[in-house]
Amino acid sequence: MATLITGYDLTIEDIVAVARNGEKIELHPEAIARIDKCRAFIEERIEAREIMYGVNTGIGEFSEVVLDDDQVKDFQKYLIYNHAAGIGKAAPLDHVRSAMLLRINVHAKGHSGCRSIITQTLIEMLNKQVTPYVCEKGSVGACGDLAPMSQIALCMMGEGECFYEGVKMTTMKAFEKTGISVPGLKARDGLATINGSQLLTGIGCLTLFDAERWLKQAEIAAAMTLEALKANMKPYDTRLHELRGFRGAVTSAANIRMVVEGSDLCTGKEKVKVQDAYSMRSTPQVVGAARDQMRWTREQLEIEANGVCDNPIFLPDDQVVLTGANFQGTPVSLPLDTLGGAITMVSALSERRMNRLTNPALSVGLPAFLTKGAGMFSGLMLSQYTADMQIVEQKILSTPAYHQSIPAAADQEDFVSMGMNSALKTRQIMDVAWGVLGIEFFAAAQGLDFREFKPGKGTLAAKAAVRKRVEFLDVDRPLFNDHNAMLDAVQNLEMLEAVENEIGELSTY
Repeated sequence: MATLITGYDLTIEDIVAVARNGEKIELHPEAIARIDKCRAFIEERIEAREIMYGVNTGIGEFSEVVLDDDQVKDFQKYLIYNHAAGIGKAAPLDHVRSAMLLRINVHAKGHSGCRSIITQTLIEMLNKQVTPYVCEKGSVGACGDLAPMSQIALCMMGEGECFYEGVKMTTMKAFEKTGISVPGLKARDGLATINGSQLLTGIGCLTLFDAERWLKQAEIAAAMTLEALKANMKPYDTRLHELRGFRGAVTSAANIRMVVEGSDLCTGKEKVKVQDAYSMRSTPQVVGAARDQMRWTREQLEIEANGVCDNPIFLPDDQVVLTGANFQGTPVSLPLDTLGGAITMVSALSERRMNRLTNPALSVGLPAFLTKGAGMFSGLMLSQYTADMQIVEQKILSTPAYHQSIPAAADQEDFVSMGMNSALKTRQIMDVAWGVLGIEFFAAAQGLDFREFKPGKGTLAAKAAVRKRVEFLDVDRPLFNDHNAMLDAVQNLEMLEAVENEIGELSTY
């Protein structure tokens, strides 16, 4: 059964289901009525020769240039041609599909002024798995993601290229294969297809979805390491975190306690230090702060996903046309940049715990670099190098983009969000984070194999999942296969699923 698109209740989970899993959608009848009502309103204004930005005027610096009737007919075509100015490799299909879905949801609000056939064609493309070829780079995240969205709009004229069944082909060929008709572009249709920050928001939604699940695995890896290092578990007492009051820390401590429940470390059978290093005992505070940041990012993304992100905006009930800057990407670029910083912070904490596992001065009796043959063998010494390199990459990428504006359009657009940079680099940070965490899992499992006490049920489930991917490192071997296997395991949520199957679902927020 298809998901109904209303314009008001799209969630990040809906976006993932459509963009990645191919779930079908359809417009709610009330949304169709709103789109048609708005179109009738704009056509009346065109007939009355009312001047409306982007309908019968130029755009940007040319907003004061009024077009005649003949020019209005061709303006949308040339607008799309001019703005299809991206560069670089093809954006991933799920990124493009998320942008198409978000633009459909904007139209469903009934304030964009396009013909409903434009919206329906985008829906048909999604449902039939026809995805436009879109260059990954080119948007400055204001006036919308104009360059990439224009490559989607080219399809409305039967132009450009699309991916279908894994093959890139002309749009016309893809449409012919799937029975999609070319709607063409009339007044307002082109600008209504491109004038919002839907691609950067779509990338952000997919990245956040992944980050939320990655963060739970970060807590599982932390729990494994804490057990391997014979940690004092008092810093995870819920009362400690409730007294301070941060929701994320309360949740993080609770998740870690769930994973280690039943461990000899919790029952007092195993002797522990009075107080551990920061990288161990402050894990709930650090991971919890990231969780609080992600909660805000989710709120911002879902507001944007269900908002009217356009210019101008047509209010048929009030008989008013409003121009403004609802395309401005800053409300999304700011949380996406800080999301990237939060992921980097948690990755850096993971590496510090991993360092304690391999450093014989810090590991509470574990062999140096987690090998029985230190000197002849180097164990996981180089695994830390690999983690360190990746974290430096994350730190470089964590430089914010939201204040990096370079004016455009002869200073008409003199402050832009650079939100596409925010989205792309946060996605890169997330892609690196899988591997950093995979290395901690690898080291934690190795450390646990040297311990003789009883770990928690969740810890044992996670360790078993690691061992399905990598064997105990008895003698040195090339580690790149193990590193890549663990990266893949983290990305596929294998430790998370193993733990939740054993002890129940961990909390997200």
